[in-house]
Amino acid sequence: MKHYIGAGNPMRAQFDAKAGYVAAHFAWQFEGGVGTITLNRPERKNPLTFDSYAELRDLFHALRFATDVKAIVVTGEGGNFCSGGDVHDIIGPLTKMTMPELLEFTRMTGDLVKTMRNCPQPIIGAIDGICAGAGAMMALACDLRYGSEATKTAFLFTRVGLAGADMGACALLPRVIGQGRASELLFTGRAMTAAEGLAWGFFNALHGREELLARAQAMAQELAAGPTFAHGMTKTMLQQEWAMTIEQAIEAEAQAQAICMQTEDFKRAYEAFAAKQKPQFAGD
Repeated sequence: MKHYIGAGNPMRAQFDAKAGYVAAHFAWQFEGGVGTITLNRPERKNPLTFDSYAELRDLFHALRFATDVKAIVVTGEGGNFCSGGDVHDIIGPLTKMTMPELLEFTRMTGDLVKTMRNCPQPIIGAIDGICAGAGAMMALACDLRYGSEATKTAFLFTRVGLAGADMGACALLPRVIGQGRASELLFTGRAMTAAEGLAWGFFNALHGREELLARAQAMAQELAAGPTFAHGMTKTMLQQEWAMTIEQAIEAEAQAQAICMQTEDFKRAYEAFAAKQKPQFAGD
């Protein structure tokens, strides 16, 4: 088995979106402060492989330090988001691995979710068609999710004889849609319809398939034009306060807001308000 810990990967130390990063296992585009990741194996509904898992994990880790990237969109090519781990390239080989190798793999897949949650940029999922298994977990790790009427989201780990506890599903999904609904999806592996996903709060909105990506990118551009240092603080607080008491959370937010009050963006907002103008944020 290959090792995917990532030690010595130069992308972990440096990443410059403007220099034209070329991804090996998905497409990357960068424009106007927004990076777009497109899973691009449409003939197989964009499944993940050992290599694409690792490259995605390393990219999101590197994006923590990419100050030119202000927001991120994740989508799939060909009318589907992601069908999960590739049956032939991943699931077959997993049945032949030793326990240490399996644990290395499951920790690596979990690291993808952790790096998505830990990068400061808002991540917006444009999720069309099939969104299953690890693809559903990538969608869940996004900060905002837009779907279409055709989107079907399935945490189908139990369908292949595994627990619903995968990549943080038992922690993340109940927080988004509630314990009972999450329990049903994780026990049965059935697909959540787009209408259910909207009603339950999994999707922020549903759009037509032809406009889905454009809507997601428009939101990303709006966020990229905002106070991006403060957006990063908001994401950090949303992540960290899960493990805090109310008292701890209020104190943490007091400190976070005091930090934001020292930024130039805060001063710009006040000066623009006083001049009856729209503030032009710069993220500093």
